[in-house]
Amino acid sequence: MLTQRCGSGPEHTLEDRLELLDRLHRQRLLGYVAKTNVGNHVSAEDIVQETFTRAWQYLGAHEDADPENLRPWLYTVARRLVIDAHRARKARPAEVAMDDAGAGPAADDVIGNLLHAEELRTALLALSPEHRYVMVELYIRDRPADEIAARLNVPIGTVRSRSYYAKRALRGLLAD
Repeated sequence: MLTQRCGSGPEHTLEDRLELLDRLHRQRLLGYVAKTNVGNHVSAEDIVQETFTRAWQYLGAHEDADPENLRPWLYTVARRLVIDAHRARKARPAEVAMDDAGAGPAADDVIGNLLHAEELRTALLALSPEHRYVMVELYIRDRPADEIAARLNVPIGTVRSRSYYAKRALRGLLAD
């Protein structure tokens, strides 16, 4: 059968045998690997490519191997590669792209932190004393709204309202 597909004659090059193997099995093998939840289509293609790399090595070492009969072997190799990929993903922490990580200030950016703090202090001073007091108590001293309301002898809704309008004013001041 190999003689009919790869051409006539006793000698078949490794490339001919690999081409036949690819033509006979690649699409089904790719479908099989993609169904194993290996991650994405690119990962599935990588695993199939690695499977065919190993098949190329196998065919080079075994000149009498018939590509038509290698389907079970290919699936075994692919299944083991999928298992290895799953193990590798579990063994290392999840990768985070730099865009997802955010571009916060560097830890040693002392001057930038000081400038930011000064800008925030200036904006807080521009608020009315009532709004400034609520913001300082809520966000700097980390006091609960009901405690601030008790200290000011006002309803908790007033503290929440002052907080809302103070944040709105700060956004406008800091955006400038």
